[in-house]
Amino acid sequence: MSVPETPDTARTTCSEARAAVRSALRPVCRAMPPAQARRVQGDALLVVSELTANAIRHGGGLTHLDVQVQNGVLLLGVSDRSETVPCHVPADPARPGGFGWSMVHRLSASVTVEVERGGKTITAAMNVSPDAGSDAGNEAGSNKFESQHA
Repeated sequence: MSVPETPDTARTTCSEARAAVRSALRPVCRAMPPAQARRVQGDALLVVSELTANAIRHGGGLTHLDVQVQNGVLLLGVSDRSETVPCHVPADPARPGGFGWSMVHRLSASVTVEVERGGKTITAAMNVSPDAGSDAGNEAGSNKFESQHA
C-alpha cells in the first residue's frame, strides 16, 4: 500500500498506518505458527507507529507512506517534510521519551534515511519470512543505519 502526498496525507494517522501494515502482513502471517505471526505483527506495528508518529510530531507531517512485502521482507517507508536525520538520544529518567529511534533499529534488519530537498524518507526493513523461525525481526548485531543525502 502506498499513500502519496495529497492535502489529506498529513492527516493520515498512526492507526491508519497500522491498518496498512496489518493488511500487508495478513497473507504472510497466515503461513506462520500463531506465536510467530503475533510477534511479527506486533514488532511491525511498533515500528510503523513510531515512524509515523515521529513524522507527524517532529517532521512537519507525513508526506508519503509505503508498506509492502517483498521476498519475505516488510518494507516500511515513511516520508516527512523535515531534512533532519533522527539520532539516538541517551536515556534520561528526567525526560520522557527518546527511546523510539533505538527501538526501530532493534526491531528492524536495516534502517535507511534518504534526505532530499524538502524532506526525508525513512525505510525500515523487517524480516517477515515464515522461515525466519521465532526471530521475526533481526539477528543480534545485524542492524544497519545508512544516511543518504541527495
